[in-house]
Parts: sequence; C-alpha cells; structure tokens
Amino acid sequence: MERYVAFDIGDKRIGVAISDPFNTYALPSQTYFRKGFAEDVKALAAIAKEKSASVIVCGLPVNFDGSEALQTEKTQRFINALKEAVNVPVVCEDERFTTKMAHETLISEGMRREKRKNYVDALAAANILDGYLAKLNKKGD
Repeated sequence: MERYVAFDIGDKRIGVAISDPFNTYALPSQTYFRKGFAEDVKALAAIAKEKSASVIVCGLPVNFDGSEALQTEKTQRFINALKEAVNVPVVCEDERFTTKMAHETLISEGMRREKRKNYVDALAAANILDGYLAKLNKKGD
C-alpha cells in the first residue's frame, strides 16, 4: 500500500503531512524546527521512513506567475539532497497559496497568533499533499 508524506520546506520550520490509508486526503502531522542543512535532510529522511512513505511530495515555492524565485532555488537544493538520502521517489508540487490558506484556516478557527506558528507549516504541508492527491485521483477517473 502506498503512503504519501509531504514536506513544506521553510527556512526555519518544515511542515509534515501524511496521506490517509486510502490516499484520498492529507493529515497534518508535525512541524520540524530546522537545525542545519545536513541534519535537516537526515531528519526528514528518518521521518519519511518512520511514516512508511512510498512517495515524498515536497512543496516548491514559485512566484505568483509561476516563475522561479530565490526561495525556489534554496528549496530545490534541499530537495536534491533529500533525493540522495532516501530510497523512494521525491516529487515536487506547486505550493503557491498553501501557507496563506493554512493561516486563514487557523485564523477562522480562532487560533491565537503565538500558537499558529506551531501548526501552520504542517497544515500547509497538508494543503500541498491534498493538491497532489487530487491530481492523482483525477488521473485515476
């Protein structure tokens, strides 16, 4: 059975989400607080293994018009290192608006600003994974 794990890779935190057992929707899992490039790659590889990931989906930040940004290059460098560290496919998914959507969801639920930073990245990762799963499910129709 396939299991998808998604990462929303930021400069300070990385959100983690996993798919449900039937790969129909994403569940926010945790927020990893970054420590250093090599240690972070190792930690995410371990998280993917722990979650029994058969595919890793990484959010790729791009500009509003779809062009690459400075953050795109930094994230792509991290994704390339992650690909070397794991034995499962690593794919990229457009992450435009996923963090904004996550903030809006948490605000609408009345979560205070101080608490949001602990949840927003995992929720953004779930939004990334939901987008990817929707594409997969649409192909299967």
